[in-house]
Amino acid sequence: MAISVAIETPLQDDVRALVADLNEHLLPLSPIEFQFKMTVEQMAGSDTTVFVARDESGSAVGCGALKEHGEGLGEVKRMFTRPSVRGQRVGSALLEAITSLAKERGVTRLVLETGAGPGFADAYRLYERSGFTRCGVFLDYPDSEHSAFYEKRLALTAAQ
Repeated sequence: MAISVAIETPLQDDVRALVADLNEHLLPLSPIEFQFKMTVEQMAGSDTTVFVARDESGSAVGCGALKEHGEGLGEVKRMFTRPSVRGQRVGSALLEAITSLAKERGVTRLVLETGAGPGFADAYRLYERSGFTRCGVFLDYPDSEHSAFYEKRLALTAAQ
């Protein structure tokens, strides 16, 4: 299956539906107070770049975002792929696009928070295959048994 990944606004009906499916997917996996969701309106902010994966028919099948915090710190947010495309490297393509943009923008440390527990095993595999390693708490996230934290150190690109 051919997948395209591009920067898009999250303020589109099909992307809103994708984020709604992500939110529904997360509900049974961890307590709501430990689900650090961004709304599509927040995702449309100037500090966040959203990537959308689309299949051959143009349907949105995955998303992910880069939120920039300044001083070389970037955060991966709202990673999700539809169940119908899981195992087809859509998540990897999204992470590659996010990482590439992060490098271009001078991010030297890319971090992410995800849930903890068996329901997140596929996510752990994706992040670890993509070069992320476990790390301690960052930003203003609480240190809890419901979160897993990852980081990836990025080298500056030659253009910088």
